[in-house]
Amino acid sequence: MTAPNALSFLPDLTRSLASRYAAQLRQCYPPGPDSHSLARVAHAHILTSGFCPQPHITNRLIDVYCKCSDFVYARRVFDGILHPDVVARTTFISAYAASGNVANARKVFDGTPVGLRDTVCYNAMITGYSHNEDGHGAFRLFLDMRRRGFTPDYFTYTSVLAAVAIIVDGEVQCQQLHCDVVKSGTAGITSVSNALLSVYVKGASSPLVSSSASLMAAARKLFEQMDTRDELTWTTIIAGYVRNHDLESGQALLDKMTEKLGVAWNAMISGYVHHGRISEALELFRKMLLLKVDVDEFTLSSVVSACADAGLSKHGKEAHAFVVKLHKYPSSSFALSVSNVLITFYMNAGKFEAAKRIFEDMPLKDLVSWNSVLSGYVNKGKIEEARSFFMEMPERNLLTWTVIISGLAQNRSGEEGLKMFNEMRLEGFEPCDYAFAGAITCASVLGSLKIGRQLHTLVVRSGHDSSLSVGNALITMYARCGVIQDADRLFLTMPYLDEVSWNAMVAALGQHGHGTQAVELFDIMLREDIVPDRISFLTVLSACSHAGLVKEGKKYFKLMSADYNITPGEDHYARLIDLLCRAGKITEAKDTIDAMPYSPGAPIWEALLAGCRTHNNIDVGTEAAEKLFELTPQHDGTYILLSNMFSAAGWWDKAAEVRKLMKERGVKKEPACSWIEVESKVHVFLADDAEHPEVKSIYVYLEELVMKMRKLGYVADTKHVLHDMEQEHKEYAVSVHSEKIAVAYGLMRLPTGGAVRVFKNLRICGDCHNAIKFMSRVVGREIVVRDGKRFHHFKDGGCSCGDYW
Repeated sequence: MTAPNALSFLPDLTRSLASRYAAQLRQCYPPGPDSHSLARVAHAHILTSGFCPQPHITNRLIDVYCKCSDFVYARRVFDGILHPDVVARTTFISAYAASGNVANARKVFDGTPVGLRDTVCYNAMITGYSHNEDGHGAFRLFLDMRRRGFTPDYFTYTSVLAAVAIIVDGEVQCQQLHCDVVKSGTAGITSVSNALLSVYVKGASSPLVSSSASLMAAARKLFEQMDTRDELTWTTIIAGYVRNHDLESGQALLDKMTEKLGVAWNAMISGYVHHGRISEALELFRKMLLLKVDVDEFTLSSVVSACADAGLSKHGKEAHAFVVKLHKYPSSSFALSVSNVLITFYMNAGKFEAAKRIFEDMPLKDLVSWNSVLSGYVNKGKIEEARSFFMEMPERNLLTWTVIISGLAQNRSGEEGLKMFNEMRLEGFEPCDYAFAGAITCASVLGSLKIGRQLHTLVVRSGHDSSLSVGNALITMYARCGVIQDADRLFLTMPYLDEVSWNAMVAALGQHGHGTQAVELFDIMLREDIVPDRISFLTVLSACSHAGLVKEGKKYFKLMSADYNITPGEDHYARLIDLLCRAGKITEAKDTIDAMPYSPGAPIWEALLAGCRTHNNIDVGTEAAEKLFELTPQHDGTYILLSNMFSAAGWWDKAAEVRKLMKERGVKKEPACSWIEVESKVHVFLADDAEHPEVKSIYVYLEELVMKMRKLGYVADTKHVLHDMEQEHKEYAVSVHSEKIAVAYGLMRLPTGGAVRVFKNLRICGDCHNAIKFMSRVVGREIVVRDGKRFHHFKDGGCSCGDYW
């Protein structure tokens, strides 16, 4: 018996190996943690056996590698095929697109001969564009597909319509697509109709479309014509009404819905919350429970957010209790989503311990959880807790850094905020516009023009110079650093302005002594139909107060309630009282206080006392001080103003009694200090300073300066000395005030010709104000002083405040 030829067994062996490898690869589905290693084992066996796999084997191997995101091995298999078929190519196209690498997907598609392509191949590429939100790319490829004679199927239309919904910008375009769908015969397929419905709805909510109502009408007509409607159909049309601010139509449609589709209800509740209609949102939630519609994490997140936004603490707690009762063993995704929103709710309500307890009990936390706690501390001004929590965070993202930087800026920790900003950049985070706005605010707090300008340069380089938040922060920064011209220039060149921009510029003009211009700008704002808010009226009232524009200020105070339905708050009344008192209208100010609809607080009496100090009205001033002693007994300003008022009147015994009372109550006076930035270093000076290393040369220079000032007529105004002492001692006391020393140092050390900018924590005294006017005339330079109330621009012997401050 002769031995059989070995070659006769080859077909059976090939079939056997092919079956074995196919079975091994089937074990990789559905893709799981072991799929990659199983595929590698099968691949290794194929290579070592010398087996030449059939296309269905290689295609399956490529698919497994792609689904495991191992594109290197997938590509090796693909490149090892002499003539890859359309299945292998389509698999690669889908995998690259799913990973977000549309460019590589397109390379594979373009490398596929037209004769080898089919509708599925085109669908894969179109879907890739759609999922990566490239509507134009998807639509161009769809047109190319039809031009080359390929017939689109329902999947093609579903994908291309989903992509076009991103870019649709007109009614005509929507109608053309609709006609094309009808001609194709796919209009009756629910997925295609849903995609077309989405095109109409998104087109209606596009800011580029002027025919929103007609597009929503077309969407509704399509909705009514659909034979089959699923959850996506109802959700799309209801969400469309919500996005187009037609909540009534959305609600009416929801009321007609017989199916209990929770997603559609969620869209409606979310719409009410977004539009601030909290009661309707909560009522719809109650109805949802009554009808036993499925409640998920999105429902509860919207409801709790509504309670947080409206300050409805009781309702929020009830929602929390419902969560605990309904979901004793929630899924991880449900627990994470709802816990995050509950943290925000309790933080907004000031219930920090409750929020922290939820956070600590969470089995799974993400960055949203950590950022929610951090934001809660920052928003409520708990900056120390925020700092501590920030240091505990295991990881941080751009939002984390932005929140802490903005929080430090808001709490006047400018230096630390800028350190955080630099540290963020060192860790590789590219600042967003809000991070830049926070850093710029930090520079404002420090009054550092140099750092502010550096940040402005970075903003321009990074392309954030068109950002509204950055522009508003820059206006405030330049204004607070004393460069009102740059603030004005920025305001005039910003591409878009909101009420914050206008408020910032009105405030800047008022603070810099340009009250008339501030009022004119406010009037322009009203003519531009920018609706003023309560901050707008605070800024214009302050501007009127600084400029003595009593008539205008009283007009705006009445306007806010009469025309804009804004009830004046205590801060508005304080500005009005300050306006009247600065103008010497003490009696009218007192009458206004007596007529207030509620009991006046400390800011009102402080404004009255300051006015009485300026105009030496001791009787009313004493009454105001007594009210302040009751309300804020530890506030040093009351004692200082009352003592100053008595001293100015020569009532030395009364002034001494106030100082004695202050000492007995343990109230310490905030020391006056002034500072100036020279060569990137901030120099701080106290009155009669003896600590600065150059203090001797400063006093020598200051004495030389005073001698020149006296030749021009300067005489020390010793009535601002608040202690009973000899005239010679009084003159010395006023000569060594901190602002004079800081100005002298700036004149010594800053380049000739440039402005000198000094900052002071308290109000500038009358003698210093007069002296610095003479200094500006002697040296021929502009001197800018920002005191605790406003800016003073001294130039050629005059001041921007017109001696009215």
